[in-house]
Amino acid sequence: MAGFINNLIILFLLFQNICLGFRSPLSVFKRYKDTSRSLSNECLGSDQPVISFGVSDFALDIRMPAVTPKQSDTYLCMSVPLPVDDEAYVVDFKPHASMDTVHHMLLFGCNEPSSTENYWDCDEGTCKDKSNILYAWARNAPPTRLPKGVGFRVGGETGSRYFVLQVHYGDISAFRDKHKDCSGVTLHLTHQKQPLIAGMYLMMSVNTVIPPGKKVVDADIACHYKRSPMHLFAYRVHTHRLGKVVSGYRVRNGQWTLIGRQSPQLPQAFYPVKYPVDIGYDDILAARCVFSGEGRTTETHIGGTANDEMCNFYIMYYMEAKHAVSYMTCTQNANPEMFRNIPQEANIPIPVKSDVLKMMHGHHEENKDNDASYLLQQAKKEEAEILDQDFHIEEAVDWPGLDLKLGQVSGLALDPENNLVVFHRGDHVWDENSFDSKFVYQQRGLGPIEQNTILVLNPSNAKLLRSTGKRLFYLPHGLSVDKNGNYWVTDVALHQVFKLGPDDEEPLLTLGVALQPGSDKNHFCQPTDVAVDPVTGSIYVSDGYCNSRIIQFSPNGLYVMQWGEETSLGKPEPGQFRIPHSLALIPDLSQLCVADRENGRIQCFRFETGEFTREIKHKAFGRELFAISYVPGGLLFAVNGMPYPGEAVSVQGFVMNFSTGEIIDTFIPLRKSFEMPHDIVASEDRTVFVGDVHAKAVWKFASAEKMEHRSVKKAGIEVQETKESEAIVEAKLKNKPESTDLLKNMDKQHFVQQASSSGVSFVLITTLFIIPVVVLLAILVFIPWRKTSVYGDNSDGEHKHDSSSGRILGRLRGKGSGGINLGNFFASHKGYSRKGFDRLSTEGSDQEKDEDDGSDSEEECSASPLPPAPSSS
Repeated sequence: MAGFINNLIILFLLFQNICLGFRSPLSVFKRYKDTSRSLSNECLGSDQPVISFGVSDFALDIRMPAVTPKQSDTYLCMSVPLPVDDEAYVVDFKPHASMDTVHHMLLFGCNEPSSTENYWDCDEGTCKDKSNILYAWARNAPPTRLPKGVGFRVGGETGSRYFVLQVHYGDISAFRDKHKDCSGVTLHLTHQKQPLIAGMYLMMSVNTVIPPGKKVVDADIACHYKRSPMHLFAYRVHTHRLGKVVSGYRVRNGQWTLIGRQSPQLPQAFYPVKYPVDIGYDDILAARCVFSGEGRTTETHIGGTANDEMCNFYIMYYMEAKHAVSYMTCTQNANPEMFRNIPQEANIPIPVKSDVLKMMHGHHEENKDNDASYLLQQAKKEEAEILDQDFHIEEAVDWPGLDLKLGQVSGLALDPENNLVVFHRGDHVWDENSFDSKFVYQQRGLGPIEQNTILVLNPSNAKLLRSTGKRLFYLPHGLSVDKNGNYWVTDVALHQVFKLGPDDEEPLLTLGVALQPGSDKNHFCQPTDVAVDPVTGSIYVSDGYCNSRIIQFSPNGLYVMQWGEETSLGKPEPGQFRIPHSLALIPDLSQLCVADRENGRIQCFRFETGEFTREIKHKAFGRELFAISYVPGGLLFAVNGMPYPGEAVSVQGFVMNFSTGEIIDTFIPLRKSFEMPHDIVASEDRTVFVGDVHAKAVWKFASAEKMEHRSVKKAGIEVQETKESEAIVEAKLKNKPESTDLLKNMDKQHFVQQASSSGVSFVLITTLFIIPVVVLLAILVFIPWRKTSVYGDNSDGEHKHDSSSGRILGRLRGKGSGGINLGNFFASHKGYSRKGFDRLSTEGSDQEKDEDDGSDSEEECSASPLPPAPSSS
């Protein structure tokens, strides 16, 4: 009996492992999404995309699925899902391509390829999210090799799920025989932790103009480096036809050290840095591209087409693992004057033989978007996809958040889970008695607010998820949430900025001196908002009602710099403020935008230098613009203030094209009315929340398309639809909190899943379940019948099965127990001094509206002879 039971256990484990083997992408890796992805017999290379060669190391083979390009300058893309989930490191690349057929190859990592086909025309894009360049190969170029102990960290919690290979077929005369091509690259990956983590720094000019016929045009790029030390080991240059030479340097204490210099007309791959170069804090990274406009009859601008130009200098680097940053960009010239001292070599073109030029540019005139242009072009494409729609948002009238019992709502934000975070004043109000003439808070006797001032709400049903901030604040104002879920807030009564963990009762960091207004490096005067750079951790504070400046601090709260000044009489100049009231980071462009409230405009600056870049101002804004919010894809949202008496401006929300500044939509609530909309926040799916300091309310708005979304029921989620256009998608997760992220993901994947889940998936799953059960039942019937001979005959059989299952388990162990995800780490890019501070007029208050006053403006703290009485915030 014991033997019989042992037999059953072994057989059960065996078939369980067989089933796992079928399901595991490591044992039976489904290279492409259907059987048509099998490689042609004409293609050389391994039939196994995943090859294990050790306990911790394995190779991933990424190849074109036997394609035949039909015309020259064809760009084809294909995707390969990552076979494991746990953290791993890419330590080597091995290209498989011939210069006779392939002009260049690029490898990207992302979470959602642009297509689910076996392969597709890259005009559709590489990825729906960011296309993050990892590797490049070009004709006659040497392979990229990483130093020992260095690896690109992939997988884990933040990595991507797909590799996307792009192959540019230049001259297709080699395909006259209609043969199939399987060019690609093999990655060597390891699960062993690498002490040094690789990354990429992209320097890119975005505003160069090359006049027609001009012999020499310089495009200069320079940025101050403000992070942990990095060590450079490879570089790559890129321009189009007009580029003559590209050079990159480190500038330290006025000394220029060459990183790399190359002709962009030679194979554009990564070349090793000749001598080791390290970059330290406050060094300057500088690059110059030299162009010639000879032969052109019109101006040439930066862009992605063959008739445009590009100026890119890529740097591969490594950093200590604990300080590692995977991707950084520089798109500005922080110090134009210093380029007077650039070494002479940067202006000397590198000669290229005519036969090499012919080889490189045989069909280059029709060149499509390639390499780094995806950083800009993909972003423009995403923006166009959004802005080309008949875009309109409306109030979600079924959202119950409007009925919440709140104090004055001063700040809104979204946390990493996309939950709505509300910052309100509880039973405290800002009125004419709150401050004296020197901006010192006068109601300290009330004590701090007894209620929780920070509320985290489910964005779908306004259900309270958690709350904090009790007995910490007097007059809350600005709010933001960093990528780690920490709350950053300002208090205008305390004149301070705080960082709080989501579960902490005491601040993790405090800036400013409690209850002491000031204008030096250690004091604020009624700070209005705070923003945190998701890449560097730098802190930006808008200060405020009685100062007119933006201050930058290091991640640990050390003063770095400031910019801004008070608005002078007449037209406000760039960099002048009358209440910098709200901040919005545009990380992909390295810009910080400010709602310059009483000047009724938006100003944007380079957040590394404080350099003014642009102004957005519309008559529809009126005299006051209170708050702004930016979302990837190029949309900027804003809310304005109440009009002055006699003005015909409406209080409303705005949706703008960030690239052009054009207003593409406006919106107002259907329930209640805006009284003083004080803050706005928008998510990537274009859901918008507006908080009103007077109405003590929060409105939700969503796109009209989303409001009319059809009913869906999938994976335990029920989505109910009403026939009215105001309906809101309501998610019911079984035994889990509701999540808009799930709805968003479900919506994105619906059509793909609908196609793939029917038919093949059903047959496959059914087969995988039935086969082991049938075989097991047959054996169970056979065992009693031949009980005696089972142990003799089946012993060998068991060992054979054991060996088979052992190989399967061994392969599983050799490749780790999860999956590899390539992270989105490649892309896919005046000092102010014032002694004392002057008092502004009522532009400095969020005072409660006088109930006996019929006007919409707040009561002023003091009279001001210059501007009309502004509306309060």
